[in-house]
Amino acid sequence: MSQASVLVLGLAKSGAAVAKLLAQQGANVTVNERKSREQCEGIEELEALGIQVICGGHPLTLLDKPVDFIVKNPGIPYDLPIIKEAVQKGIPVFTEVEIGYRLTSSPIIGVTGSNGKTTTTMMIREMLKESGLQAKTAGNIGTVFCEVAANSLKNEWLVTELSSFQLLGIQTFRPKIGVLLNIYDAHLDYHGSKQEYMAAKARLFMNQRSSDLAVLNADQDETRSLVEHVPGEVVWFSRKQPVKRGVYLEEESIIYVDKEGRRWDICSQKELSLPGMHNVENSMAAAAAALEAGASLEGVQKVLRHFKGAAHRLQFVREWRGVSYYNDSKATNALATRRAIESFDGSVILIAGGLDRGEDFNVLEDLFRSKLKALIVYGQTAPKLALVGEKAGVKPIVHVDNVKEAVEQARMIADEGDTVLLSPAAASWDQFDSFEERGDMFIQCVHMLK
Repeated sequence: MSQASVLVLGLAKSGAAVAKLLAQQGANVTVNERKSREQCEGIEELEALGIQVICGGHPLTLLDKPVDFIVKNPGIPYDLPIIKEAVQKGIPVFTEVEIGYRLTSSPIIGVTGSNGKTTTTMMIREMLKESGLQAKTAGNIGTVFCEVAANSLKNEWLVTELSSFQLLGIQTFRPKIGVLLNIYDAHLDYHGSKQEYMAAKARLFMNQRSSDLAVLNADQDETRSLVEHVPGEVVWFSRKQPVKRGVYLEEESIIYVDKEGRRWDICSQKELSLPGMHNVENSMAAAAAALEAGASLEGVQKVLRHFKGAAHRLQFVREWRGVSYYNDSKATNALATRRAIESFDGSVILIAGGLDRGEDFNVLEDLFRSKLKALIVYGQTAPKLALVGEKAGVKPIVHVDNVKEAVEQARMIADEGDTVLLSPAAASWDQFDSFEERGDMFIQCVHMLK
């Protein structure tokens, strides 16, 4: 990459990281950000490294001079005029994951899916570490992949959470083990159709070799259909049926079948530390990937029994006056919220709302009817969520302006034994910069209850 002319689109955390890394590698780097200079942080640091920073839009004139390749923020759509122009000119368009891959010799476990990526990624890392292996997490989980990859060791596993947005921008990226958890209707506003979304997920396996592994969900038609895109061996996980190789649920027991066909009893479903049937699936997928990567049975068992969960993913916050408060801010679509609600046996007071991306919330109606004691809504999607609540007969339905007001309303409604759940079913960007910021606000408000 030395002497290459590179255009980085988007000055977010990943954009700044890849710009610095490429500059250190000797590339001639230009960063272009839509926001004004006054709205951006860290520009002076980049310029001190000799990086040109252009703010206030994406002018096509940036392509007038030679550009060897573009590295774009994963969230920037491909129909942006400057991207379309670059493609027409034959300029490669990558995401930073591709750059990181080219700079590392570490083996990679790539984890993708509509829901459960972060939990599964963290569990795999902990299983490997408990087994005495070196492992780090990176990617969509919050740590920029290229930063971690560039400083990783040859014998160190990189357990990498990957979004469909990131996968669209790879060319040579190759995980030793690829994990596809599930596929639901998500991000269709970005991809255009479910078929395109599935194709983006399938790119996880496109560069694998026959010696590599794909861990797939045996219980979904969508994931099973991607077997034809897998060059290597398939390792399955299933709640519903035995598998020839992989992890499955047999009555209450979680069983692992290795490549020689030997059966290993991992633990019982009741021993799992995380609530909800979706976490049974996440646990089985994590166990399958970790065991195939060389983790010990004991290391896997310890994590399954004691793992406390990832921040913002069904994260227990506090019990106050007999009411349990859970932060599930990562639930940015209706199906993720559905899984969260299903995780609890008692009455749930749901706090939901956020950016309107055209999500169909009707899939929540039956659970709203059977599980909700109250529905508290805010943000752009509040009217849509409230309408589903009305159809389900939920009373009360409370409209608020923000998360702080939502917590206060939940406090007044909740009785001992109830669960207050922040599971927005929508992206955060109408009021927050990230789902993490939204979840942190919820946590702060809950801890302020007196």
